[in-house]
Amino acid sequence: MSINPNPGVLLYPRIRKSPFFYASRRHGVGLYSVYNHTYHPRHYGDPVAEYWALLEGVTLWDVGVERQVEITGPDAFEFTNMLVPRDLTKCKVGQCKYVFITNEDGGIINDPVLLRLGENHFWLSLADSDVLLWAQGLARNSGMDVRIREADVGPVQVQGPKSRDVMVDLFGESILDVPYYYAVERELDGMRVVVSRTGYTAELGYEIYLHNASRDGVTLWDAVWQAGEPHGMRVIGPCHIRRIEAGILSWGCDITYDTNPFEVGYGFEKTWMVDLEQEADFIGKAALQRIKAEGVSRKLVGVEIGGPSVGSFNDGQMVDVFDVHDPHGLRIGEVTSACYSPRLERNIGYAMVPIAYQELGTELVVHTQHGPQEAVVVEKPFLDPTKDIPKALVRTA
Repeated sequence: MSINPNPGVLLYPRIRKSPFFYASRRHGVGLYSVYNHTYHPRHYGDPVAEYWALLEGVTLWDVGVERQVEITGPDAFEFTNMLVPRDLTKCKVGQCKYVFITNEDGGIINDPVLLRLGENHFWLSLADSDVLLWAQGLARNSGMDVRIREADVGPVQVQGPKSRDVMVDLFGESILDVPYYYAVERELDGMRVVVSRTGYTAELGYEIYLHNASRDGVTLWDAVWQAGEPHGMRVIGPCHIRRIEAGILSWGCDITYDTNPFEVGYGFEKTWMVDLEQEADFIGKAALQRIKAEGVSRKLVGVEIGGPSVGSFNDGQMVDVFDVHDPHGLRIGEVTSACYSPRLERNIGYAMVPIAYQELGTELVVHTQHGPQEAVVVEKPFLDPTKDIPKALVRTA
């Protein structure tokens, strides 16, 4: 296959290709971004059509950019528990957890899904920031007996209400017994995989993590696509409309090194994400104890934004927040993610604002690409706050 079959898309040798790169390209990638130093299909031409395909059917995603930092060795549990503010004594083997990795100041380095594959065997399925060298550097000075590497593992996501049917065709009825945020080991056509009931959608969905991904990536993709075609499967990119509706955060937009869990709604409200009562002295614990005692000066809030559509995804580069009484004065904050929700028929998003503006009903002015627009602080998530959709029982009998 040609390295660059589409001359309109420039490819650079210093940017990595996912294990599914050549397979996912067959479906007509409309736009790439770079995520974890790797080409990442952003969409395949029409993000709104992809949104409806996710809500109504079944979709396949190339998420090989979610690199797996693997932590093993006799002290792997102790080391991993030091990395994250969540108490991993409450994480069973075979369970997955959404976690933050924090630095000494309490800033968020990454927000991976953690998979516990054994007593001392973990994968960190990374968001878009470097963790491998951070973890290796900490291990070097920790005195702990651990091995940290980037495993040759690549995931695809199978998401949407019909994902259960595709997964049954691939793995049999027993796959329906996997609970939300748990994982099991399986084999598919001689390939070793881990299947988790997780995803970036808050819809019913699964991730298939492939061992030896650099060798078998295209083979796995083809097997999943063949199983999905009878169910109307569509290949899509990350659906930011749906994740914004669901209150799912994006590293680099809503959370960064410079934000802490208390500012973004995890800590005061969701204390399990930052367990300051646990015995483990995780990195950033002292800073987060201080932040909790002193409070925060800003907060990530939900907003509804008036005016014309801001598009299927806007990452804050052109969306600034002003006081409603001084709409052309001093900028007070920013909308970190925003989109037009076709289902809700309005613009929604998250805004980082001073704490004085956090109350529901607070009126703001947001400068979008269309000019100043009225906005209001609202509850987030915008849909299904208890996650009944992804948690739903998948057996019908």
